[in-house]
Amino acid sequence: MKNILVAILVLASFTSCQEQDKVAFVDNAKVVKEFNKKKDFEAKFQTKIDVFNKKADSLDKAIQIEAQSFQARAAKMNQSKAEQEYQSLLQKKQMQDYQIANEEKMLQAEGQKEIDTLVKQVKAFVKDYGKKNGYTFILGANEAGSVLYGSEDKDITEEVIKALNGDTKQEKEETSKE
Repeated sequence: MKNILVAILVLASFTSCQEQDKVAFVDNAKVVKEFNKKKDFEAKFQTKIDVFNKKADSLDKAIQIEAQSFQARAAKMNQSKAEQEYQSLLQKKQMQDYQIANEEKMLQAEGQKEIDTLVKQVKAFVKDYGKKNGYTFILGANEAGSVLYGSEDKDITEEVIKALNGDTKQEKEETSKE
């Protein structure tokens, strides 16, 4: 009986000495959405999109004006000359559409590349944050359901956002001092 009691006490002391895993989760989408660098990028990128849209609209208006001018003149032209000018106008429009589509693809690729870079920065930050704060695991909650349920006291999303954006402010201050 005495041996059983000693064994229970030894077992109890071992289990009480074991370190508990520190586990938390963050809402991935919210962290990325609230990342100040992402907000800054989106504002700058919106300017590029606006410039692109104005350029595309002005090229389109110019082609429309040219087409209207052609229609007004076409009635006075012989058929072969009208057909030749129409084909030339059509070819110009196709080239313009091709150019706009290429520029749009390049703009989308640039935007996606920057977003991917920002997501990588967030992941690296969360990893470092977890190490510095003694977490065994930091899970990512997202629409796909990687965390189906998490107790609110385990949600460190706001802490991570504040730390991440605090880090961003420090980077801006250091950059502006240089």
